[in-house]
Amino acid sequence: QVQLVESGGGLVQAGGSLRLSCAASRRTLSSYTMGWFRQAPGKEREFVAANSWAGSSTLYADSVKGRFTISRDNAKNTVYLQMNSLKPEDTAVYYCAARLGSGLETGTYAYAYWGQGIQVTVSS
Repeated sequence: QVQLVESGGGLVQAGGSLRLSCAASRRTLSSYTMGWFRQAPGKEREFVAANSWAGSSTLYADSVKGRFTISRDNAKNTVYLQMNSLKPEDTAVYYCAARLGSGLETGTYAYAYWGQGIQVTVSS
């Protein structure tokens, strides 16, 4: 069982930056692929980024590529999402997710563990 808690969200102006953190209860995340998803009002939850268990492979949605960076610190059981050049369309609730294994999956069905979500609002 893995419990995930997101932090670092908030309100930022367009063009600004935020860094989200996801702290895991499990002793180590080294066997888990970690992902970030987001859900805007009235829309389905969508994939943002994923990071393999060793941290050597990453995958990004086209909409955030070049602006967002996912990283992890397995020693701290924490995953990060650095978000730069934020746009109003990035406004959403952001979720951290974990799946056992190394595949960089983009579907929500592939992730067994989820955080409670954190609000990110980008004003124009």
